[in-house]
Amino acid sequence: MLTALSGLPPVVQALLGTLFTWSITALGAATVFMTKEVDRKLLDTMLGFAGGVMIAASYWSLLAPALEMAEGGPLPAWVPAASGFLLGGIFLRLIDRILPHLHLDSDQPEGLKTSWRRTTLLVAAITLHNFPEGLAVGVAFGAVAYGLPTATLAGAVSLALGIGLQNFPEGMAVAMPLRREGQSLFKSFWYGQLSGFVEPIAGVLGAMAVLIAQPVLPYAMAFAAGAMIFVVTEDLIPEAQHGGNTDLATMGLMVGFAVMMVMDVALG
Repeated sequence: MLTALSGLPPVVQALLGTLFTWSITALGAATVFMTKEVDRKLLDTMLGFAGGVMIAASYWSLLAPALEMAEGGPLPAWVPAASGFLLGGIFLRLIDRILPHLHLDSDQPEGLKTSWRRTTLLVAAITLHNFPEGLAVGVAFGAVAYGLPTATLAGAVSLALGIGLQNFPEGMAVAMPLRREGQSLFKSFWYGQLSGFVEPIAGVLGAMAVLIAQPVLPYAMAFAAGAMIFVVTEDLIPEAQHGGNTDLATMGLMVGFAVMMVMDVALG
C-alpha cells in the first residue's frame, strides 16, 4: 500500500486517506441495518476508545513532529506547538458557539438560534467535530512532501488508520439515535455517514495549506492536535460517560491510546 501511495501527489494521498476515514464512518452508520439498538456499555467503551485514539494521535502524530520540525527555527520550538495547539482549540470553540448543533447527550441546542430540525442539529455537531480529524490527516500527508525525518508516509498512513478506527463508533453514535427517534433505516444511515463527509474536504484543504507554505507546517500540525483535543474533552468523553459506564469508557480510552501509540511508533 505504501508503495502505491508514494507515487501520488500529497493532495491525492490526503484525499484517499480521508476517503478511507469517511468510509469507516459510513460502515459504523450501516450498523442500523443490522440492529435498532446497540448495547450502551459497548457503545460507551467504543466512544472511550475513540477518545484514546484521538489523544494519542494528537501527540504522537502531530505535536511531537511539530516540536521536532520547529527545532532550529527563529523561535523556540515550543512556540509554534503551543500557539498552534491553543489556536486549534480556540477555533473549534468559536465555531461551536456559532454553528447551531445538538450534542447526543443533550436536548438543548447550542450555537446561534435556528429553526433547524433536531436531526440536522445532531449531524451538524458530529460534522463540526469531524473537521479536525480530516485536517489532521491532510496535514500529515502534506508534510511528507518536504522529506522531513519526522514526517513519513508510514506515519501519515498510521494516522489515517487510527482516525478510521475511531470513526466507526462515531458513525454508530449518529445513526442509532436517529433510528430510535423514528427515522427510516436509509435516513439514519444517510445522516450517519454524512457526518464524515467533511473529512475529505478538510483533508484536501490541510494538505494544500502546508504545501503552499512550509513555515506554517508546525503550526498547522499543532492546530489540528488542539482541535482534536477540544473534540475529545468537549464531546467524546462526556458522551462516553453519560450512560454511567465510567470504568468501561475509561478503560476503552486507555486501550485506544495504547493502540494508536503502538501503530504510530511501529509504523511511523
